[in-house]
Amino acid sequence: MVEASPDAASTDAPLRLLIVDDQPLIRRGLALMLASEAGIEVVGQAADGLEAIALATALLPDVVVMDLQMPRASGVVATREITRQLSATRVVVLTTYDDDERVFEAIRAGAHAYLLKDATEQEVLDTVRAVHRGESRLSPTIARKVMEQFRAISLKAGLPPTATAEPAADPAHSSNAIGTEPREPLTDREARILELVAQGLSNKQIAAAVFLAEGTVKNYVSRIMEKLHASSRVELALRAGQRR
Repeated sequence: MVEASPDAASTDAPLRLLIVDDQPLIRRGLALMLASEAGIEVVGQAADGLEAIALATALLPDVVVMDLQMPRASGVVATREITRQLSATRVVVLTTYDDDERVFEAIRAGAHAYLLKDATEQEVLDTVRAVHRGESRLSPTIARKVMEQFRAISLKAGLPPTATAEPAADPAHSSNAIGTEPREPLTDREARILELVAQGLSNKQIAAAVFLAEGTVKNYVSRIMEKLHASSRVELALRAGQRR
């Protein structure tokens, strides 16, 4: 089943949102809740992964709120295809599943945030708006899993957590190698901010923790991403786990 609302003509350029969940009650509840917020327009709803891909390519939403376990095509498959086709569209995973395999599959597929369905309405709203601004979010539970899993991967490989990855044969691919050390070392302040990012804190929360302006924290995060060759805060969390 596909449900789409008419395009709304607005000069304010609202955040265009697509809701994907195979449970009608959850899907419609999310749509009602998020559409009631200022500056957000729910442009469509889809009940499975294939419908999500079709609606996303037709409606070009800014953000997709995506369940993982769905018929026909999973949320991971849909996330991978949507992020491949639509570079400007960002995906927020909202699911009941927190097992390691699904978490890492979703992140590798291109999800920009990963929330569990026990999140509050405010957490969902804040995350949707954050990814629209270009941020990435992990709930604290998921952030811990990411770091624990990455430490386990390092140990299995027989590498110390701070080991430097071997240079890639093709320099164009070197920026994607997990474990790549920065050409410039992180300062103490940058290392502290990286740790807080890995804990799932927002820029505002980090600013309060380290007594800096939010804009200054944003600049620090951008600089850390450059040093660690990360394209998102999710990747920064992965890098932080590798460096431990």
